[in-house]
Amino acid sequence: MPWDFRDAEFPAVPYPGARPPYSYAHVDGAGVRVTTSPSGWLAGGADLDAWLTAHGGAPMAGRLPVLSYGSNPCPAKLTWLREALGLPGPVVVLRVRCTGLAAVWAAGFRVVDDQRPAVLAAAGGSEDHAVLMLTPEQIAVLDVCEGRGHRYALARVHTGTTTQLDDGTRLDDVLAYVGAAEIRRPLLVRGAPVRCAEVPQAEAVGLVGVPAAGDGLRTTVVEGAPDPDSFPRSLFVYGTLQPGGRAWPLLRPWSAGEPTRAHLPGTLYDTGHGYPAIRLDDGPGIDGWRVPLASRVDFAALDDYEGPEYTRVRVVVDGALAWTYLWTDPVDGMRVLAGPWPVGELGSGPASTPPGLSG
Repeated sequence: MPWDFRDAEFPAVPYPGARPPYSYAHVDGAGVRVTTSPSGWLAGGADLDAWLTAHGGAPMAGRLPVLSYGSNPCPAKLTWLREALGLPGPVVVLRVRCTGLAAVWAAGFRVVDDQRPAVLAAAGGSEDHAVLMLTPEQIAVLDVCEGRGHRYALARVHTGTTTQLDDGTRLDDVLAYVGAAEIRRPLLVRGAPVRCAEVPQAEAVGLVGVPAAGDGLRTTVVEGAPDPDSFPRSLFVYGTLQPGGRAWPLLRPWSAGEPTRAHLPGTLYDTGHGYPAIRLDDGPGIDGWRVPLASRVDFAALDDYEGPEYTRVRVVVDGALAWTYLWTDPVDGMRVLAGPWPVGELGSGPASTPPGLSG
């Protein structure tokens, strides 16, 4: 697969560095454009998960979204992180728009070059930034770079909204490195923070002000290594795991609120074995339920229940991400269902539950 760009096209200086005007996947000093399709993310027109696997990386389901509002989305910076700190494997960089959030200049300076770093703060309006889709091992490298635990904290951000520019998907409670020490509080000049977009870093070093009392963010600090299974905190179910279905008791202990009806683009099939299958495509759509999940879910038990015919993936359901179970075997000869899988039929299968009963 040919590369769409090389690092030299997007230098890291001046801060925060240049980056492609599109989402991309990056490895070995080069990158390919990432786009959306009904079946999911594509890298250079091919399946993104296949591309990641071919380059020694984890699929998207094994990654977490980390909002990056400084230099980390710059391809040259990613290469520096690999060479200087050992960042492993490919990185996926998605363009996002943040509303109610802003990158502002910090009250203190960086030790390495005496420049002001950026920090995240609650603010009016919108700014375009990036989300890095990272594995826990990659986040551990960013922890070192950002000074997690003393300069910055890794936290889930509940303030504002973060929306993917490629397809409008909302990323709820996205991770971000937020200021933890006084030197990483917003700098107030004449009582107001200074947006990085309005004052370049070369001028920001000369700003005179005082540290803000806080950043105005509502956050939940993450302790330890974050788990990809913890994002997102909802599951789209359309078959035996639906409320009232025969497998609902397996999921119910992990629910954290009332399920709501939801719709997923794609096609619903009758496997002929008492449970359905789905494919993500331009089909008539799939009606089901979005089940809010507790902060800790035993996905291993649910994954075992679904069996090898299904894989758990993130999908866009009514504008936001949710987990669901996607059929991976052929669908040749299966009947397409125009409506939802009836809960009333879920208990009519054989007495012994066969493997791979769909969500």
